[in-house]
Amino acid sequence: MKEKIHPKTNKVIFKDISCDYSFLGESTLDSKETAQWEDGQTYPVVKVEISSASHPFFTGKQRIMDMEGRIDRFKKKYSKK
Repeated sequence: MKEKIHPKTNKVIFKDISCDYSFLGESTLDSKETAQWEDGQTYPVVKVEISSASHPFFTGKQRIMDMEGRIDRFKKKYSKK
């Protein structure tokens, strides 16, 4: 492999904002916001909208956002009258 072509990775805290779940991982992302982790060290915090703690596939719980599906709304909006 070629040297000096890979981005630098660092440890960051990923925080799921939908269920207030956090985990420590490695990423090329960086953030100005920091927080202290369980090991006593301070790491940058990257906020994510969904993680394994809130995704329906991993939790087994489906959240219904709207009662009418996308296809039904499209047909209703663009159907010939």
